[in-house]
Order: sequence, then C-alpha cells, then structure tokens
Amino acid sequence: MMDQPSAVLFACTANSIRSPMAESILKMLHGQRIYVDSVGVRGREIDGFAVAVMEEVGIDISAHVCKTFDQLEDSYFDLVISLSPEAQHRAVDMTRVMACEVEFWNTFDPSVVEGTREARLEAFRQVRDELMARIKERFPLRSMGDI
Repeated sequence: MMDQPSAVLFACTANSIRSPMAESILKMLHGQRIYVDSVGVRGREIDGFAVAVMEEVGIDISAHVCKTFDQLEDSYFDLVISLSPEAQHRAVDMTRVMACEVEFWNTFDPSVVEGTREARLEAFRQVRDELMARIKERFPLRSMGDI
C-alpha cells in the first residue's frame, strides 16, 4: 500500500463542483488524518446541483467558499490532483518549484449537461460516484491493526 500524503489539493476549473466534491469526500473518509483543500483556475459560487447530490450521501458542502489558485493561503501540498485539463496546466505550473506530486484525474464537467432537472442531477451523481470510487481506491482506509 502506498503511503498516504499528509496534504492534498484538489483543483478544477471553477472550484464550484468537482473539486469541492472531492475535497469533502476525502475529508469525510479520512477526517483530519489528511489536510485537504480545493481550488479552481477561476472562482464561481458553489453549484446547487453539487450541493444537492452531496447532501444525498450525507455530506454538506453548502458553506463551501470557492477560491482560486491565487487565493491559496498555504502552498505546501504533497499531492495535487487536478480534475480538468485547465486545472492540470495550472497545477503543473504551480508545482514546478515544489517537491509535490501531480495527478490528473480528467473528470467530466456535469454543468454542461442540459435537460430536465433529473437528467442534470443524474450527471452530477455520476461525477460524485466516480470521485468517491477513485478517492477510496487512491486513499484506502486503514484498519486499526495497520495504525
């Protein structure tokens, strides 16, 4: 099993859907064992559909404050996971002078889906579930015997 990083940054285009979902999922799974934050290339308000689908799994992201790379207060991360091509370029640029891993998890942007409310919610659920599965795989929970 690979060692867990102590600080993880999730990055996407607007810090309003994918990266806040990922941040909140990792926090739910690992609590304070891993410091987690999220940013976007641009800032936008948290998306209401993201809030709704995270609430379905018991995670409240309604108070999330979107921020950009330029607004990061702490730049010490062991791992940056970018969720969009635009964020990947910014993450690589930011980490050129840091001892930090960068992983690219190209994740669908559900905000581009049009149609009924239910069709849009389903797109957001798919992203949530994909992020949940990837995070559980990348950051496995250790049993008490492993601690």
